Amino acid sequence: MNTEIHISGRKQSFFRSVADSLMQIPREHKGFGKQIFMLAKDDLIKTYKGAVIGPFWAVMKPLFQLFVYWFAFTIGMNGGPRGPVYDTIPFFVFAMVGFLPWCFMSDCVSRGSKCIRDNRQFVNKISFPVSAITTYTTLSKFYIHILLFTIAYIYLICAGFMPNLYNIQIIGYAGIMFIFFWALTWSLAPMSAFSKDFESFIATIMSGLFWISGVCFDSYHIKNEFIQKVMLVNPMTYFCNGYRKALIYNQWFYEGYYRPDLENLIFLVEFILVLVLGVINYNRLRKSLPDVL
Repeated sequence: MNTEIHISGRKQSFFRSVADSLMQIPREHKGFGKQIFMLAKDDLIKTYKGAVIGPFWAVMKPLFQLFVYWFAFTIGMNGGPRGPVYDTIPFFVFAMVGFLPWCFMSDCVSRGSKCIRDNRQFVNKISFPVSAITTYTTLSKFYIHILLFTIAYIYLICAGFMPNLYNIQIIGYAGIMFIFFWALTWSLAPMSAFSKDFESFIATIMSGLFWISGVCFDSYHIKNEFIQKVMLVNPMTYFCNGYRKALIYNQWFYEGYYRPDLENLIFLVEFILVLVLGVINYNRLRKSLPDVL
């Protein structure tokens, strides 16, 4: 009986600790809303300082990449790989829609993982919360995402994909994507600040993730069923497919070509894990950051 009470008490203590950790970051942000938005804008300006068109290079780079993919797959490969989805959707449109969330996710992981190290001048300022660094870094990437999405949406309308009710899902997908990768930086940024090797590891895997995240291929129609299930574990694939459901597939998030119920359940578990582990890692490492940097 005493053992059961002890175990129950430990569980309650653990969940109370997690709940307190989840509230810690919002509490740190209190009173810094204006500064965070200003720093997000300044981060864009600082990144492209000295360039004539400044932050617009952030849009020009992915647009140029899209042009290269269009030329390679539409001209060079005569329409790209064939499959059920390409019967009615041009391959470039298919790849472009998957490329939209990829740009944001890639920038969040690549830049977000080293944002604390790059902004070490804020770490020793007691009046400025370290967690705000990850917030304004992620927010600055989201500004670019909104601009890119606007350009892509106009292109889709010109290509014959008329606005419809399914498109409203983009608000949900974009919002959840922002929170997911913002929370991910709570773990990545402190760990990268402690280890340059970890930062190099992140840069290495990001170069290959593009080709295994369903950006340029249809993960729902992979012939190997085991690999189909493995693809459901990749959150980047989830958002690429989610954007396609909202913009070109005309499907709701609970519909799909392959196990949408399992796909949503796996992502929900991953979302909770990233959120909980993010705050735990951040609260565990943040006090040691001034000494490391």
